[in-house]
Amino acid sequence: MNYIDVAIAAAKEAGKIHKEYFQGDFKVETKSSPFDLLTIADIKAEQAILCVIKEHFPGHNFLAEEQSYDKTDSEYTWIIDPLDGTNNFACGMPIFCASIALMHNHEMNLGVIYDVIHNELFCAQKNQGAFLNGKRIRVSRADTLDKSLLITGFYYSRGEEMIETLQTIKRFFHQRIVGLRRLGAAALDLCYIACGRASGFWEFELSPWDFAAGKLLIEEAGGKVTGKSGEKVTITNKSFIVASNGRIHKQMLTILNETK
Repeated sequence: MNYIDVAIAAAKEAGKIHKEYFQGDFKVETKSSPFDLLTIADIKAEQAILCVIKEHFPGHNFLAEEQSYDKTDSEYTWIIDPLDGTNNFACGMPIFCASIALMHNHEMNLGVIYDVIHNELFCAQKNQGAFLNGKRIRVSRADTLDKSLLITGFYYSRGEEMIETLQTIKRFFHQRIVGLRRLGAAALDLCYIACGRASGFWEFELSPWDFAAGKLLIEEAGGKVTGKSGEKVTITNKSFIVASNGRIHKQMLTILNETK
């Protein structure tokens, strides 16, 4: 099996776990804060993904949300969020997914995001386009903010980051945007930008497993992903993410960098 087939197979195994436990009776724990939830589905989905990938590529590196893994000398790193949108999942909200990306040295080679509830499989490979259930997808054609539906996310912090997010939302609404959505699963948010359901997204702090696959999807669909100042985003740490169809990117950055 090649890389993309393995990633798809792994994502579908995670989807089986999601479906098995969704709206079931399971224990919900917390991680870094009372708002950062963990379920058995997170753990089992990560195990299922690694089981599939390691069967084919046992020497590769793994960067995943729920557990740390020993580093090897491989040039390949799989970046995995076994269940993005855990809080939604735990509360019975059907907006969540598995996200898998493969990086060769410092370049993202592929991204796969699977929403089992809605039977939506998003896939992208470097320089080969982005696809939803096998059909090519493109970003929206909105060229101004007043034609744009936007998406944002709130980090688990209820302090300064939350206040700044709310102030930014107010500034965007003053631009007469079509509307704003907060879905609670960043990987899916990025998929929705890639397939044109919304035109822009921002979030103050995302981990690599939240955005690695979605970033490639957007770029392969014709969009753009940067940091708050328009800088290149790296996979080495948490980042401020701004994603768009490319046409409204500068407009978004202007609003996001206003100080008033």
